Amino acid sequence: MNNYPLTSEEYNFLEKLISIESTGSDPVEDPEYGLLPYGTKPFEALRFVLDDAANAGMRTGIIDNRVGWCEFGPEAAEMIGIVCHLDVVPAGEGWITPPFSLTQKDGILYGRGIVDDKGPAFAAYTAMKRLLTSGFEPSKRIRLILGTDEERTCSCVETYAEKGEIPSFAVTPDAEFPVIYAEKGILQVKIFTDEPSVITAKGGSAANMVPASCSCTIDGKDYSATGKMAHASKPELGVNALFELIRKLDAESVDYSASPVLSFIAKELACSSASVYTGCSITDESGSVTANPSVLSSDGTGESLVIDIRCPVSYSMDDIVSYLSQFSAPYGLKVEVLNKMDPLYKSSDLPQIGLLTEIWKDNMSSYSGFKPEYLTEFTDPIAIGGGTYARHMPNTIAFGVQSPWQEDQCHQANECRSLNDLETDIKVLTEAIKGLSES
Repeated sequence: MNNYPLTSEEYNFLEKLISIESTGSDPVEDPEYGLLPYGTKPFEALRFVLDDAANAGMRTGIIDNRVGWCEFGPEAAEMIGIVCHLDVVPAGEGWITPPFSLTQKDGILYGRGIVDDKGPAFAAYTAMKRLLTSGFEPSKRIRLILGTDEERTCSCVETYAEKGEIPSFAVTPDAEFPVIYAEKGILQVKIFTDEPSVITAKGGSAANMVPASCSCTIDGKDYSATGKMAHASKPELGVNALFELIRKLDAESVDYSASPVLSFIAKELACSSASVYTGCSITDESGSVTANPSVLSSDGTGESLVIDIRCPVSYSMDDIVSYLSQFSAPYGLKVEVLNKMDPLYKSSDLPQIGLLTEIWKDNMSSYSGFKPEYLTEFTDPIAIGGGTYARHMPNTIAFGVQSPWQEDQCHQANECRSLNDLETDIKVLTEAIKGLSES
């Protein structure tokens, strides 16, 4: 047990935050606030937190209705940042609890965003609010920066990086422990044809999710397959429904050769490793290439397949695009780059990274599932395949909140975190704020 238990007021705040279905949508014009570029719900979540922060005595601000912040500490002082996001991926299928209703069962909290990234944002905000209320006077400003479109474009925090004040150092608790010093490059491409298709097919809901369901109609007969949702940076943790559909069609000897995209998936993707069809065969300290075929569409307007690719930091993403173009051309398919994020690499010798590593070591035994051998197995700074705000905000690294021995919850059905771990997150972030403000 830790000594940072939630109060009933804090729990109610988290309950309300989880209940806001803050998935991004098309822009809307609001009569009071003007253009909301990501729709009403992400902005509602942002206003909810900032209104509470203002009532608590923090200074607040919003930039272009995309990103907001709250802070305390000397106004003219150097600034330490914590960067989180309040938008979430769609709920998807397979939930045993209502995804947008915080549910506690046997000490476990369920709800979309409890790990990615409303729970960490709540933990950071709660740590700040408690410090402010306790009379803590930091020598530096402490600012929580809250984006609202991380799951789609990250244009929210890019707007902040362009128009807002940049912290001298910041952490983003939107990944895992220990400290993350490198992040793979992220490339999302669409392989497509504009030629009408006689086959109707649909699968997946977001580029950065392993698709959990897929269906198609061929010669008037319907076929469907299910998989297991997971984050696209770790496709091995899920079961890709697109591949499952191909296996089902093959098992039933269904002829889908009229579909270039289905044929491409079957012949080139379903039976090959990512290095084969991306042309990236190297492995560096950030790991190997991964690829996740994520969103399938086929109808009378054409066919398309979105693939999410995570590249080693030392490999060229342009080379992957060139290779994929050549690889898909025999099927009459073209390649379009939808999203490209350069890799991130920082020296693991930074003093702030050393400070955060020590905070993690001091607290890791409080997290669920800890074993003594983890003290030597999971303490050094790491590289990941996921993409965080760190690559969009200068002077920022990712720090937490999932423990490396725990099952990855990001983008999965029944996303959950133990109450004990959430309370430990508050303790860790409190110590990080204190340490960074004094360093």
